[in-house]
Amino acid sequence: MSKYFGTDGFRGEANKELTADHAYQVGRFLGWYYGELKRRKGRDEPARIVIGKDTRRSSYMFEYSLVSGLTASGADAYLLHVTPTPSVAYVTRIDGFDCGIMISASHNPYYDNGIKLINADGEKMEEETISLVEDYIDGKLEVFGERYTELPFATREQIGCTVDYVSGRNRYIGYLISLGQFSFRGVKVGLDCANGASWNVAKSVFDALGAETHVINAQPNGTNINLNAGSTHIAGLQKFVAENGLDVGFAYDGDADRCLCVDEKGELLSGDHILYICGRYMQENGMLNGNTVVTTVMSNIGLYKAFDKAGISYVKTAVGDKYVYEYMSNNACRLGGEQSGHIIFSKYATTGDGILTSLKMMEVMLAEKKKMSELAAPVTIYPQLLVNVRVRDKEAAMSDADVQKAVAAAEASLGDRGRVLVRCSGTEPLVRVMAEAETKALCEEVVNGIVQIMKDKGLEA
Repeated sequence: MSKYFGTDGFRGEANKELTADHAYQVGRFLGWYYGELKRRKGRDEPARIVIGKDTRRSSYMFEYSLVSGLTASGADAYLLHVTPTPSVAYVTRIDGFDCGIMISASHNPYYDNGIKLINADGEKMEEETISLVEDYIDGKLEVFGERYTELPFATREQIGCTVDYVSGRNRYIGYLISLGQFSFRGVKVGLDCANGASWNVAKSVFDALGAETHVINAQPNGTNINLNAGSTHIAGLQKFVAENGLDVGFAYDGDADRCLCVDEKGELLSGDHILYICGRYMQENGMLNGNTVVTTVMSNIGLYKAFDKAGISYVKTAVGDKYVYEYMSNNACRLGGEQSGHIIFSKYATTGDGILTSLKMMEVMLAEKKKMSELAAPVTIYPQLLVNVRVRDKEAAMSDADVQKAVAAAEASLGDRGRVLVRCSGTEPLVRVMAEAETKALCEEVVNGIVQIMKDKGLEA
């Protein structure tokens, strides 16, 4: 695993785990590296790098630090300002940038922040390049056959500049509007923007398509992003939809790459429901390549039973949209995603896009002429229980013979009436024990039995 960059970027509490100096160093390396790649190809032009950010107070600090590093290395920095993560991926790809940077900690609280790197194809940055960034931060960079203790500064006319590129964000908004297959006129839609990056985008899209749009949590102040709002705190939107008699509601996270749905009754529809609703529609209309939907191991067994009944194939990847997209790209799949609402429509985007997801859900609802609750009805979500066990040694806990025996016994006991998943956390000394079963009591029995074995063996920290 990378030292600084995890599966979703370099993330941590602002000016503790992730500092302004880190951002400056990231900018210094990327500005120099992409400029050097061009020079080695005989192209005498600066690197062009586009930057977006969410509404966190610290995002300005990181934006300016990145810009300082980029321009000091001779790159030109194009600023989208506050904008969703998928817009950065879209603009990077469409407008031919060398790479893109998104400043966001997604669904985390305001005091965290992060730096996500996007390659020229609008996809998550390759591990090889990320490793070079980390090596530079650690002072041990070796690239192009040389070792660099420091990178050269640009001078005179070679110093980079900044460009206000709000036009790129506006073009992304236009792109989303162009994907609307139906008029939304007469449909009452609730949007929860999480006081985040979608606050100045989502309503514009729905209004342009004719919806009667009702918005909550669209007054960002730098510290209220995700605060009792958005896809991680869905209860507010559920209440709002039910009390105002809306037809449907959509909630985004801080950087708007996730979307959860609320039906007309105020009931939550998770990413699993979204995968089923869109997957079934795409299957029926000949748009589901390979008749396959890509999920992760955290999707609910109820989704798979609904897929089986509908005759839809599926695969399971490791947790993380990175792995979902990787499989989709390698196998030409059109739909994939996570229970959390990170849904990827590969025909239209290279990453999860919350607003796009809500538009595709609207398309199904309007095309089928059904309420959202009717579309979701075939999916029966099984009760799920997840317990995190803090351990001294993750690998030792996972490989313990008695733990493995307990897991196998639980799986045999549940059969096709549920499932057990035991996995290590990628970032913390935790083993996650999860069970799904027909009843909550059965989930508790299974999970508590495995956790107790860990305690009895002294595996806990």
